[in-house]
Amino acid sequence: MMSGNALRDLNALLMYERKNDSSSKGNFTKPCNGNTIENVEEQQKKSPASVHINGGETVNAEVEVAISEVEYIESENLSDLEDAGTCLEKLLPGLDSKDWILVVETLNNVRRLSLFHREAMHSMLGDLIPLVVKSLKNPRSAVCKTAIMTSADIFSAYNDDLIDFLDPLIVQLLLKSSQDKRFVCEAAERALEAMTTSVSPMSLLPKLQPYLKNRNPRIRAKASMFFSRSVPRLGVEGIKEYGIDKLIQVAASQLSDQLPESREAARTLLLELQTVYEKSHDLSTTIREHPEMSSWENFCQLKLSPLSAQAVLRVTNIAREGHGLGS
Repeated sequence: MMSGNALRDLNALLMYERKNDSSSKGNFTKPCNGNTIENVEEQQKKSPASVHINGGETVNAEVEVAISEVEYIESENLSDLEDAGTCLEKLLPGLDSKDWILVVETLNNVRRLSLFHREAMHSMLGDLIPLVVKSLKNPRSAVCKTAIMTSADIFSAYNDDLIDFLDPLIVQLLLKSSQDKRFVCEAAERALEAMTTSVSPMSLLPKLQPYLKNRNPRIRAKASMFFSRSVPRLGVEGIKEYGIDKLIQVAASQLSDQLPESREAARTLLLELQTVYEKSHDLSTTIREHPEMSSWENFCQLKLSPLSAQAVLRVTNIAREGHGLGS
């Protein structure tokens, strides 16, 4: 049974957290001033009673402990740090801590630094990203979701500077966007969206493409969605440079995927490619030299297997007929 002193300490901790809330529930983040919130693990050492702070987790039946929820601060509501230098020094040990509250606090400070002190944190990215990935893998939802939000802010701040560190972030965000916890899934989708709008598509598409063949169909579906959304950002010239023939082969392979999200993403991509092809083919030297490729139908038949070409043309012809009926 929890001792009287331990119970008073724990209740004092929870009251302290509630007192320091801002606009949302349970804010564990505060400016860096050299102090940290007392480690909840110390409370566990004082008593065999369970000490779980997040909703849905069991506490000892003999002890009634108020539930404190973690605040998820939107990027626009993050404020600058009082002492950025001190925070920079404490980032890596804070992210590697076994105290989940301290990890959440430090993740939010990473977000603040990426927003307000981008250059100061730039040199630490190589050491910092693996620790953010570690938090993405954390089974505690509060840590995982805060790490997802941190990823989104890092994408927005550092753009193509993240290319060398992108792979472990992509795989974890695709995994999280495919799971059943809705609030984690939605946060991961927003982070992936931030990635597609922040990282140049010419660099991002080769990173996403391997996941289109992942054994997990839900990961394939999410990868297909964000691959399809990235292609239009290439522009006409960028699509031609990347290779419209490569892209049509990618889209064709996704048309037969078992999940409708993958198939819909493939259809969207094919319609984009058809539009680009038909707008640009008259100006193409390749087309002038090879008149047999002048139509979209001929191009598909030349670049794809007969079955794939048939499937692609069925999709694009139905869309064209639908557009004609609607006009």
